Amino acid sequence: MQRRMFASDNASGAHPAVIEALRAANEGHAYAYGDDEWTRAAEEVLKRHLGETARPFFVFNGTGANATALAAVMRPYEAVICPATAHINVDECGAPERFSGGKLIPIATPDGRLTPELVEQAIFGVGSEHHSQPRVVSISQASEYGTVYSPEQIAALAEVAHAHRMLLHVDGARISNAAASSGSSLRRLLTDSGVDVVSFGGTKNGMLYGEAVVFLREGLGEDFRFVRKQGAQLASKMRFIAAQFVALFGSDLWLANARHANEMARLLADGMSSLGIRITQPVEANEVFAILPRESIEPLVREFGFYVWDERSGEVRWVTSWDTTPGDVSEFVEAARRVLSGA
Repeated sequence: MQRRMFASDNASGAHPAVIEALRAANEGHAYAYGDDEWTRAAEEVLKRHLGETARPFFVFNGTGANATALAAVMRPYEAVICPATAHINVDECGAPERFSGGKLIPIATPDGRLTPELVEQAIFGVGSEHHSQPRVVSISQASEYGTVYSPEQIAALAEVAHAHRMLLHVDGARISNAAASSGSSLRRLLTDSGVDVVSFGGTKNGMLYGEAVVFLREGLGEDFRFVRKQGAQLASKMRFIAAQFVALFGSDLWLANARHANEMARLLADGMSSLGIRITQPVEANEVFAILPRESIEPLVREFGFYVWDERSGEVRWVTSWDTTPGDVSEFVEAARRVLSGA
């Protein structure tokens, strides 16, 4: 069997229950573009998690979810305030800006998390025709540093955003890991905390592909079906995305997967700490950031596969998945021990 990697939770395969759901959905014919029983069932599943006012729309991937979600709630002269490390700012090739026409305002943060104070400092030029008008605050939950916002922290950001007539968007690619870490329900973490729209992730937690854009405030998303189509995110055979959501979120499988991935990250961090490796960020979800001696990075990357986060400092990122085992972690830690000792 091929060795499991620590590069990304995108490197893992799909959970067997998801594969079985896809197999079952493959039987017979169904109406296209979401007019099918699986899509209706998946919409109800997400409403049970997020509340009856939630309006879910299924899309292909995370970049598509973020780009279309933002395009649906802002105009080209408006702006998004986000952490400098945000996926929308660093890893989406300008897609949110291209599809929304708006501007991203990246804010430096020590741990990937925005605070109300940082948001307030970034709001300027309101009403001036010479400046992009602030419209959205966007955060990632969990953040790109693996840190997690508490419901109270999200509520504080929502309060600031709404006070300035702005919206709060959450990039929830790892929303399941965040919920598992915080011990909060998805509704408490999102709807009840004042989030307006969420890019709701499934791929990183055991799905083959597929995400959802979910509008949580009434009056939002009225025209999203047009934005989704124009953004090339409308699946003709949508039942295959929807069936995966039902398999993952129709039971506690999403939570079990996320808890396990988080536990493996803590196990990995503890193992590497025992070797004297400095962990640079709190391990709150399924990502571990650490500083490795430069000479040890290449042999470990070659053997296990992971990404260098900051080449200047030697900071690396390890990501655990729903299918990472304690044996995988032990094997990596032992390999690191050998490399660090010069064996």
